[in-house]
Amino acid sequence: MAGQLTQREVLSLLLFLTPAVTPTWYAGSGYYPDESYNEVYAEEVPRAPALDYRVPRWCYTLNIQDGEATCYSPRGGNYHSSLGTRCELSCDRGFRLIGRRSVQCLPSRRWSGTAYCRQMRCHALPFITSGTYTCTNGVLLDSRCDYSCSSGYHLEGDRSRICMEDGRWSGGEPVCVDIDPPKIRCPHSREKMAEPEKLTARVYWDPPLVKDSADGTITRVTLRGPEPGSHFPEGEHVIRYTAYDRAYNRASCKFIVKVQVRRCPSLKPPQHGYLTCTSAGDNYGATCEYHCDGGYERQGTPSRVCQSSRQWSGSPPICAPMKINVNVNSAAGLLDQFYEKQRLLIISAPDPSNRYYKMQISMLQQSTCGLDLRHVTLIELVGQPPQEVGRIREQQLSANIIEELRQFQRLTPSYFNMVLIDKQGIDRERYMEPVTPEEIFTFIDDYLLSNQELIQRREQRDMCE
Repeated sequence: MAGQLTQREVLSLLLFLTPAVTPTWYAGSGYYPDESYNEVYAEEVPRAPALDYRVPRWCYTLNIQDGEATCYSPRGGNYHSSLGTRCELSCDRGFRLIGRRSVQCLPSRRWSGTAYCRQMRCHALPFITSGTYTCTNGVLLDSRCDYSCSSGYHLEGDRSRICMEDGRWSGGEPVCVDIDPPKIRCPHSREKMAEPEKLTARVYWDPPLVKDSADGTITRVTLRGPEPGSHFPEGEHVIRYTAYDRAYNRASCKFIVKVQVRRCPSLKPPQHGYLTCTSAGDNYGATCEYHCDGGYERQGTPSRVCQSSRQWSGSPPICAPMKINVNVNSAAGLLDQFYEKQRLLIISAPDPSNRYYKMQISMLQQSTCGLDLRHVTLIELVGQPPQEVGRIREQQLSANIIEELRQFQRLTPSYFNMVLIDKQGIDRERYMEPVTPEEIFTFIDDYLLSNQELIQRREQRDMCE
C-alpha cells in the first residue's frame, strides 16, 4: 500500500532516530548475547503501528511553564510535534530546568523525556552573632540581603550578598566584631601629707568606673601601681587602670597620688660634736640629738623636734671643753663626772723613771688624736706614798684621791699596771706591760663602741692620719 513502510524500513528508521550509545545489556534492549558463539544478534522487533511523517501533530505540543521549547522537525519549521521532531528545552531567567534538555518525538507518539522549570532559590542565610540582615526578595534570584551589627559592634566582611543564578549567595558571610574599647573613668588625683615621724602616707581611693559599649561584659581590670590603702613615699605616683572586654579590646585611665613631707631646715652639727636624728632627720616629727666629741660636753638642749610649723623646737646647744673638777672629796665623785661621757685609761707606776711607764707614755702622747676620737681620758698615778703624784691632763690630784683610785680599781703602786674603763664605769681590760695604741684602739673599736660611734668612726677614719 502506498504510504506504508515495510518492516525493514521501520527498523532502519528506528536505528536512525536512536542516538548512538555504547551498548549495554538491558532486558528488552533489542539485543542479546549468544553465550555459545559470543556473537550479537538482532532481536525480532514486534510489529509497530504505521508511521506517518506528514501528520503535523504526531506527539502532543510541548508547553513548558516559565520556559521555552525550540524544536527542529524533518518536515520543516512549521512542524513542532511531528514524528522525529527534536526539541531543545530551556527555562526563563530565575528558573532551573529539571529533566532532559533535549527530547524527541518518538513513533510511540510520546516525547523521549520530560522536564519542567523550577524557580531558583538560595538557601536561607544563617543569622550572625550580634547582628542581623534584611533582604529585598527573600531567597529568590537577585534578592539582596544587607547586614548590620548591634550597637558597639562593627561589620567585617561583605555588607551585602546577592542570590545568584547558580543558587549560591555572592561573597562570604560577614561577622560583627567588637572593636570599640570599654569606657573607663579613674578617680580624681589626690594629695596627702606624710604622717608624723614618717616619710610615707597611706592613701585610699574607690575603684574606677568601667562599662563595655558592646555586650556590657568586662572580663578583667588590671592595676599598675600600689593597691588602695598602700603607704606611698614622698613624691608623685602614677596609678594606671586597664579594662578588657570579651573581645580583648582595652582602655586605660590614670590618676596621680602626690605625697608631701613637711620638712624643717637642715640642722648643722655643733662644733666639736655631731647629730643623731630619727627618720629622715628633717621631716615633721623627727628628733635630733646633739652629741659632743671626746673631751667636750654639751651645754644646752640635748635634742630638738621638727614641728608641724616646719620649725625646730628649742635652740641649738654647744659643745664646750669638758671641765673636770679635781677638788672632790672622793674617787667616786671624780669618776661620776665621766659617766656615759668618757672612757678612762688609768696608768699606775712605782716612779717616773719606770721603764714600762716611760715607754707607754711616749706611745700615748703620739696618739692623742686617736684617744680623743674614741673618747678616752688618760689618768696617771705615779710614785708611792708619800711622794705619789696624780694628774688628769694638767690638773693635779690629791693624795687621798690617788689612794682611793688605786684601791677602787685594784691598781698596785709596786709595778707598772694599767686598766681600761668604759663609759659605764666598768673595768674592761687590764695590762701588765706596755701595749701599742693600735692594740688599745682595736679593742675599743671591736667591743666598746656604740652603733652611732661606729658610724662616726667610719666618717672620721682618716682624720688622724
